[in-house]
Formats: sequence, C-alpha cells, structure tokens
Amino acid sequence: MAALLGNTLCARLFAGIGSAGVRRMSDSASIKRLCVVGSGQMGVGIALVAARAAQLDVQLVDRSPQQLERGMAFLDRLLAKDVAKGKCTEAERRETTSRIATVSSIAQIATPDFVVEAIPEDAQLKRRLFTELSEHLAPETILATNTSSISITSIAAAARHPAAVIGMHFMNPVPVMRLVEVIPGLQTSKHTLATTLALAQRMGKTTTLSQDVPGFIANRLLMPYINEAVGVLQEGIASREDIDTTMKLGTNMPMGPLTLADFIGLDTCLAIMRVLHEELGDSKYRPAVLLRKYVDAGWLGIKSGKGFFDYPAKH
Repeated sequence: MAALLGNTLCARLFAGIGSAGVRRMSDSASIKRLCVVGSGQMGVGIALVAARAAQLDVQLVDRSPQQLERGMAFLDRLLAKDVAKGKCTEAERRETTSRIATVSSIAQIATPDFVVEAIPEDAQLKRRLFTELSEHLAPETILATNTSSISITSIAAAARHPAAVIGMHFMNPVPVMRLVEVIPGLQTSKHTLATTLALAQRMGKTTTLSQDVPGFIANRLLMPYINEAVGVLQEGIASREDIDTTMKLGTNMPMGPLTLADFIGLDTCLAIMRVLHEELGDSKYRPAVLLRKYVDAGWLGIKSGKGFFDYPAKH
C-alpha cells in the first residue's frame, strides 16, 4: 500500500515535469522581485545568489535589526573574498549589493513575485510565518520554504493559498553548493512547481525532485550518517579525529561527519533527527544522546565556536 501511494503521488506531482516541461509551463523571467525572510547564513546566501547569479532585486527581511546588520556584514565579506580571488570585479560587487535591500517587518515587504523563507527549523515558527505572509501578499506570490525536513504539506496548510507553497531546500553554503532540492506538497500547483524549478536554474543551481517525506532526499541519507558517527564517538569506539579521518581517506568523503555536523550546526542536526524519529517512528532515527547533550550545552559547532571540534573566534 505504501509503495502504491508513493507511486501515485509521484505520478500526480511529477507528471510532465522535465526540463522541457518547465520551459513550456513557466518562465522564470516572470520573477522580477524576490524576498528572503531570515538573514542568517542560509538567508544571506540565498539573497546573494539571487542578486548576483539571477540578477534579481532582493529584499532581505529579519525582525532583528542587529541580525540584519550581521547578515549584510557577512554578505560584504563573502563578496570581498570573491573580489580578492578574482571571481568578480569591484564593479560587480557594487552592482550585486545595490540589488539587495533590507527591511525589518513583513508589512514592509514590497510586492515580491517569489518569497523564500530561511528561518530556524521550527515547524510552528514556519507555519505562523506562512500565515502572516499569505495575509500580506498577493495570492499569486509563490511562497517557498527552505526547510530541510519539515512537511511542506503541513506548512502549506497554514497559508491562505496553499497551491502557491513549495519546498526549496538550498544547500549550505548556498553560493558554493550547486544543488537545490525541490519538494511539492500535496496542494502545490504545477505552475508553482515549474516556476520554482525554472528560478533555481536561473540561479545557477541543479535541481532534484523529492516527495514530501521527512528529510526529503539529502537529509534522509545524511543525518542518520552523522547521527551514527556521533554514536561511534559516544560509545568510545574511536576518537573524533579518527572517525573523520576514516571517512575522508577510507570513503573519499570531502569532509568528516563530525566536522560536517559542526558546519551545519548541531542544533539543526538535532532538529532534523527529531523530525525523522517522530514522523517515521523508527528507532534507527533516534538522536544520539551525545548530540542532545552538546546542544544543551550550547556547543553548536562553528557558529558558537565549539562543537565536536573547537574553532577560532574569527568564526
């Protein structure tokens, strides 16, 4: 029955959606203005790629003026590094930043064609935000969530126009990672899906399509791997260095699982594992005790200066 249901959903959601289908059904050129809600590392990265690669006018929204200031400072550092490395010119840097404006409330958003939400991985927060967005924006505005594990169908149900809601999961760091997972909910229209795929391609990304299941593709595979590495450390089977070295040199991973967890954020890893465990009900997805303890201690990885490894204050 589960397999039949999955095949039926795939047929409904993905029928006729290939690269040619996207071109027939939608044109990303119809997207002129994009709004990103959340000015953390993910939100800033999405805003940067939208302004630079897709050459869109972008509004970056965050209720915290201090976070907006930190986010724009982070964006400036990213662009300065690219200028120093010869990846862009000073004129291109100025042009990119000129396309990005900041506002501190949803009410100040200026009629975007497309919104990407990039706030913390909390289902209730996201649903409240989508309710608020749909109350302030036009019905045709597409609302995308950057969630890495939470049900798109559930988030869409909180919006006034659920057919315009979709999952658009960017990978971190956004300017570097080429993939975007696109996840339609049960209510998502084919127009919304096609427009989202076309926009991601305009932003220079390769897309994959996933059904709306916990963790989608990437985190259904990645997070249990990271969680198991934490378990190996917790049980004293190997040191943190030997765990990472084994996976890098033994399986050709570019980064060890514990370093990767620190980079993602241990709080984010824990939130995703909790979604997998609660939604799928299988004990193999139970978060490692040590992961929970590190998050309780405030050891969140690079962003806090300490996780499974220690990081200099410059981070």
